[in-house]
Amino acid sequence: MKWRLVMARNVEIKARVADPRDLESRAREIADEGPFDLAQDDTFFTCARGRLKLRELAPERGELIFYRREDKTGPKVSEYSIVATSNPAELRAMLSNALGVIGRVRKRRRLYFAGNTRIHLDEVEGLGSFLELEVVLSGSQTVADAEAVAQSLMRELGIPRSSLIQGAYLDLIEEQDGGFRA
Repeated sequence: MKWRLVMARNVEIKARVADPRDLESRAREIADEGPFDLAQDDTFFTCARGRLKLRELAPERGELIFYRREDKTGPKVSEYSIVATSNPAELRAMLSNALGVIGRVRKRRRLYFAGNTRIHLDEVEGLGSFLELEVVLSGSQTVADAEAVAQSLMRELGIPRSSLIQGAYLDLIEEQDGGFRA
């Protein structure tokens, strides 16, 4: 029997936010659902192809997330898979021993939904305020369709292209701190 990992896909953008209150007001206007408030503690592990992180949401709730995404500004395709865990602390200890930790990102996230897009308003510890849009590809939707949705939402939310960032929060923390952040 051959094992195959099924990867979901989305198109995402990430941007610095100058005025979180204004952005939240705009997000509320266009959202179908939300807000949902989340505290997330992401531990990143050594991974040869892509990124592997354990997201701790509560002591008894977490998600192991593997993803591949090109680090560029503007809309980009992300392929990902998620596996839930009821014991994130134990899984983090095991993966830390087996793979090694490359960094940690802690954030408070306010989540809205607008159609098939997740609008994340993030306060990242040590970095500040950010917006992340994730347009989840569904059915026959093409990457170009999802990119158009992301661009349209950027305009509606008042996000200038100059505020877009290319990498992950972990990359920004490493640039700022010169390495690992636990």
